[in-house]
Amino acid sequence: MQAISFNPSSKHKSCSKITDPAKSSHISLGFFCQITPERSRAAGILALEIWESSLQRRKGCVEQLAQAREYQEQEADALSAAEIGAVAHLYRGEVYRSTLWRTRLDTTTNWAVVTLGVALSITFASPEASPLPLVLVGILILFFLAMEARRYRYFNVFRARTRWLETHFYAPMLSGEPRPPECDWRRELSKDYRRPEYHVGYGRAIARRIRRNYLWILLIQSIAFAGKVIIHPGPAESLSQVLQRAAVGPLPGGLIVGLGMIYVASFLTLAVWSQYADRQRAIRRGGKASASMG
Repeated sequence: MQAISFNPSSKHKSCSKITDPAKSSHISLGFFCQITPERSRAAGILALEIWESSLQRRKGCVEQLAQAREYQEQEADALSAAEIGAVAHLYRGEVYRSTLWRTRLDTTTNWAVVTLGVALSITFASPEASPLPLVLVGILILFFLAMEARRYRYFNVFRARTRWLETHFYAPMLSGEPRPPECDWRRELSKDYRRPEYHVGYGRAIARRIRRNYLWILLIQSIAFAGKVIIHPGPAESLSQVLQRAAVGPLPGGLIVGLGMIYVASFLTLAVWSQYADRQRAIRRGGKASASMG
């Protein structure tokens, strides 16, 4: 019986015949005895590493294809010169409309400040003056607040459109970076023009206007009312005297003070809630251009 052996010293790595069967069986047994559990585990780890490197190469190819597809979509998304000019005119018009409604917001705030100033002048004009003007001006402030919240919802529509154009059109054009991929900005803007909707609810609009402007007007009004019933025309000597000064016609002072505390607490609660809700909304949408709309 003859066996084949490999001759590593040969230049052409040829095979030579082994005439000794015992020597042939000794080589075969030595080869199988060298496969230990440690070497088997090492071979398995090596195979796993080869498989992972293959997956990484495939992943790199997929990413390159995705980048190429994104580049093709951006090329298809490119606007012509006439369309860019139309978008520029559209942006200018939206800025004008948002500025106009912003001026209307300032108008109602000015009305609230002026009426509060008139009420303060009447209330502190003489020692016998009643705190009733400060109570009535609180009702007027609520009316101005409701009107301003409605105007704010209109203002927010045009402000959202300008921010949408700035975020998705002008900013990428100026920086040279690709547009944010989370949405089709032209389609979203087109839907907002075809079916306009408020981006802010009425309650949130009221809370935002309280936080920005009317909370400070309320604090001035409340401090003035407290000063009127406590130290004007002279310091009050007891709580009953304070309640007596706070009385308005047939309404007892305790009722007026209680309603005033509810009035102040409601304003403070809405202001704090608005701050918390807007912060959570910013965290939820943080870093995304879609946060511009609304």
